[in-house]
Amino acid sequence: MNILAIDQGTSATKALLVGPGNEILGRAEVPVTTTAAGGDGVEADPEELWSSVVSAGERALAAARAAGHVPVHAVALANQGETVLAWDKASGRPLSRAIVWQDRRSVGICERLSDQADDLRQVTGLPLDPYFAAPKMTWLRENVTDLGVITTTDTWLLHRLGAQYVTDASTASRTMLLDLDAARWSERACDAFGIDAATLPRVADCAGVVGETTVFGGRPLPVAGIAVDQQAALYAHGCVRTGDAKCTYGTGAFLLVTTGEKAPRSTAGLSASVAWRLAGKTAYCLDGQVYTAGSALRWLTEIGVLPAPADLDAVAGTVPDSGGVTFVPALAGLGAPHWAPHAKGQLAGLTMATAKGHIARAVVEGIAASVAVLAGAVAADLGDPLTALRVDGGLTRSRVLLQAQADLLGVPVLASRTPDATALGVAALARLGQGETGSPSAEVELTVRPVMSRDEAAERLSRYSHALTSTLS
Repeated sequence: MNILAIDQGTSATKALLVGPGNEILGRAEVPVTTTAAGGDGVEADPEELWSSVVSAGERALAAARAAGHVPVHAVALANQGETVLAWDKASGRPLSRAIVWQDRRSVGICERLSDQADDLRQVTGLPLDPYFAAPKMTWLRENVTDLGVITTTDTWLLHRLGAQYVTDASTASRTMLLDLDAARWSERACDAFGIDAATLPRVADCAGVVGETTVFGGRPLPVAGIAVDQQAALYAHGCVRTGDAKCTYGTGAFLLVTTGEKAPRSTAGLSASVAWRLAGKTAYCLDGQVYTAGSALRWLTEIGVLPAPADLDAVAGTVPDSGGVTFVPALAGLGAPHWAPHAKGQLAGLTMATAKGHIARAVVEGIAASVAVLAGAVAADLGDPLTALRVDGGLTRSRVLLQAQADLLGVPVLASRTPDATALGVAALARLGQGETGSPSAEVELTVRPVMSRDEAAERLSRYSHALTSTLS
């Protein structure tokens, strides 16, 4: 069975035609644009998101046909998670821009609800922060439109494809409206955000047919796998045992660890979410976010440090270390475990001897140190440190990043053969939804082991911690 797996992301939509042995028969990528709005706003054009889904899917199928691979049997969709929009349920017409997960304009909503933060965290597993969908949904209602429905982008894209009015349990758990223990909409949380639970989509399993689409070729195809991007990648890596962890390095960096069938609550500042729900059975995870990862490379390119993001290792390789320069990747605020949406990025330790290579290395080490902080929070919650970290995403093409991550964690880093673990994961879920085996599919291509002494790693993490404290203060 061949699955057309579509990963609608922040900076691009990727589509893969995945064969029965998890081989990639056709691939396409279509960039999408986000724009700044009102200082803390980050928006996207919904119609561009939709056209990118259609275009990427068609191009992937065309590439497969050119190689002699013709059939497609089902469609799967992964989504950004916390990005929302208002739309007309009858026509499917957007009534607002898409408010991207990086958007911070709902900070005031969170401040207004601060006295309910602990209660909401206990119900939903999530800290009260503008990163999640519900504050954005309330902000849209209060500032943009009182018409239509407001949902995460997956529900709208599924509607445009011709599927049902649904979201999946993993995406629903990123809204701050889901009762985490029961995996259903929480009246308590909906009331807090002024959202009518009756207007929300049905919460479906991640594997199972939720409708059909004729968009790709005219023949009805079942839509059989749906999941939020990071959880789809977690599944692709085969992280099904408690303590298994992966990190995806895309626009941001996202560390997830599987925790089992009981809904967790973090005491170390992480989020608790649904990993996936299969045949009505829910698995859970803890996760942490570094909002600035790949976006930091775009910033380095814009200010002239890198000729292009792909030149990271070439520039960083001109020096042996960062020369004492430290970078805190807070260009879009700080997520777990700090939850400081107003935080600003920091580049410290500059001297007259600082060169572009030092700055490039400092950015890489800042991202790796931030992930190491998240790994420390995971260890505090689970009682045991990570023994390895599986990784994927565009930034994992950088050997400098992989080595820095292994050194600062002090454990092996296992890099996926393909950066497209999200699409492979949702394809595996679609196989399950069609009654076939949906086995994990992200094969390890490279294992990077730490070479730095633990004393040196501790010194670098300490230097990062001091800079982080300054940022937070």
